[in-house]
Amino acid sequence: MSSVSLSRSRPWDVHRLPSAEGRNVLVTGGNAGIGYFVAEQLATTGAVVVLGSRDAAKADAAMASIRTRVPGARLRHLPLDLADLSSLETAVGGLDLRHLDALVHNAGVALDDPPRRETVDGHELMFGTNHLGHFALTRWLAPLLSAAPAGRVVTVGSFAARSERLDLGDLRSTRDYRPKRTYGRSKPAQMCFGFALDRHLRAVGSTVLSVVAHPGGALDSLTPSRPPLRVTPPGERLRALPAGLLVRGKDAGAWPVVRAVLDAEVRGGQLWGPRVFGLRGTPRREPVPSHMTDAEVAAALWAASAEWADIDPDLGFR
Repeated sequence: MSSVSLSRSRPWDVHRLPSAEGRNVLVTGGNAGIGYFVAEQLATTGAVVVLGSRDAAKADAAMASIRTRVPGARLRHLPLDLADLSSLETAVGGLDLRHLDALVHNAGVALDDPPRRETVDGHELMFGTNHLGHFALTRWLAPLLSAAPAGRVVTVGSFAARSERLDLGDLRSTRDYRPKRTYGRSKPAQMCFGFALDRHLRAVGSTVLSVVAHPGGALDSLTPSRPPLRVTPPGERLRALPAGLLVRGKDAGAWPVVRAVLDAEVRGGQLWGPRVFGLRGTPRREPVPSHMTDAEVAAALWAASAEWADIDPDLGFR
């Protein structure tokens, strides 16, 4: 039996990741939450992992934490503010890479307070950061992704997005702003874009793939401590143990995203999530909900996004 067939028959092991020496990966929001654990796990593969974060101090703390667990980790920080669309082209210019093998759209803003806030460009903050910022970032990174032998874009969605629907008449929540609703609808916008992006890439003959993944149920209280980033008190973890029957910590929530980045068997347009009820467990491929691949909705979202971000609708892929 050939080594290729052996590698394909071996089950994916979240604790024994394949080597990614020579690859470059950018994780937006890699300094905290799911993004941090995606970065930490990818660092074990030998890849150069770039943490996209607007806060240099938090990025430095995250990189220090990773290095204590992954000696020799190859890490970089890219100053990146997804809420400032005009800054993204310049920020990408600071990458100084010949190619980018994977871009992980992970960063997100969630607001619990009622007041509506806007980005510097005048867009509602959660939609503007979570979706529009990543839409525009894809445009400026298109040349580096295309220069990679097998580039891919991995969009981090949400299990909860299955029950959400986009309101094409109020994408920026100018008429009806409710924090949880607005955040909830920013996630299907991201996922809808992720699937539409793959269709666009196939149409233009690009070698880049677009994949969507979600962490399932991932709680801070079940997440291992990573001081000084976050310390989970024993009492908090103990109280959360019953919930552990259904959900996991953010370290496990990173597993589907990491597989979407690394697994050579992953294909564009796929959705990856946890195996058990889509909430916990090892990563597996999931059926894509039909409302996330609705061509008319995707086209309207894409056109509005390109107009508001003031960028070429082709996103620079050829």
